[in-house]
Amino acid sequence: MRILLYGGSFNPPHLGHIRSVQTSAAALRPDRTFLIPAAIPPHKRMAAGSPSPEQRLDMAALAAAEVSDCEPLDIELRRTGPSYTSDTLRQMREAYPDAELVFLMGTDMILSLESWHEPEVILSLASVAVFARETGREREIDECAAHLREKYGAVVYVLEGQPVTVSSTRVRELLPERKGREYLAGGVYEYIIRRRLYGARPDLAWLRERAYAYLKPARVEHVRGAEAMARRLAERWGADESDAAEAAILHDCTKKYDRDGQLRICEKYGIIPDKWEMENDRLLHARTGAAFAADAFGAPEHIASAIRWHTTGRPGMTLLEQIVFLADAIEENRKPYPALELMRKAAFEDLDAATELCLRRTLAFLGERGESIHPNTARTREFYLKKLEEKGVAPIEWMPK
Repeated sequence: MRILLYGGSFNPPHLGHIRSVQTSAAALRPDRTFLIPAAIPPHKRMAAGSPSPEQRLDMAALAAAEVSDCEPLDIELRRTGPSYTSDTLRQMREAYPDAELVFLMGTDMILSLESWHEPEVILSLASVAVFARETGREREIDECAAHLREKYGAVVYVLEGQPVTVSSTRVRELLPERKGREYLAGGVYEYIIRRRLYGARPDLAWLRERAYAYLKPARVEHVRGAEAMARRLAERWGADESDAAEAAILHDCTKKYDRDGQLRICEKYGIIPDKWEMENDRLLHARTGAAFAADAFGAPEHIASAIRWHTTGRPGMTLLEQIVFLADAIEENRKPYPALELMRKAAFEDLDAATELCLRRTLAFLGERGESIHPNTARTREFYLKKLEEKGVAPIEWMPK
């Protein structure tokens, strides 16, 4: 029986790790393969803000799913103190006394192996399989393998394969920039985004693909338009364009659900609708959407808040909230309605004036239809009307027909 062991911090596990396991498994044909996250790596400090050991184990499990007969092992997480490989191999030898244990490592690891804790124990308990993390070091690896064979009687397999030249450090650097998805298995990337590990922000193409799946087909055009308008407004007023895009992409993520569906989502997230929301189903999707976006896509507070207030608004909205509120109302795919062109023009000249006009038009529209008006809408309009007065700016002239 041959067992392949691959240890590391897996912070996070990336396609380089997966490719290494796949290459090793193809060459060595192990009966079982284990990914072993280290609780406290002895050879390096964990990066500040790193996920918990349990979260790294979860990610290792998602990465292992990409390889046949591969699974995570929590053997080092259950031990206290540094995660010494020699201790792990002792435990594995006790569990599998007759198996060939093969410890998988990269170029940098095998070249420094003699500086590890108890290297002689490691090489007596397990064979070593080494894969190149980078091209051009083949001779160096061969010379090191020959030295270990001669000095320790070690069994060393030198594997060939095309490495994926990326490090966990680089992936961590890319994730807050909405990059790096191409270096991660799909399940690992989704896990990171849902929990916003490493300060990650979702790749917007990835987010669109998944968010659109929750929309009725006819609503996709509106959401695309809202995103485009939110970007334009963010650029005009100095907000983060990608945050504006993210909030707009997600702002209607629960819009398709009927009243019963909205109330089920409310129950799931502990949302207690007020009486106006109970009377008007269209108001509920802002609250349920904010909660769902936070749960399913890890939307942080400022993004979720922009979703939460995109229907009624609120007094003193943040810049992002105001942008998403207006983008939803004035995006280019909206069918013409009274005051629309005035609002579009004003949105790039005076955001507060555009907001006040949008709210005034909403109040007139609801009044004409005899629908109940949420107090937030009226209060918000009064807030921005007063703000215009304080700035010495007259409200935009418009009379509802």
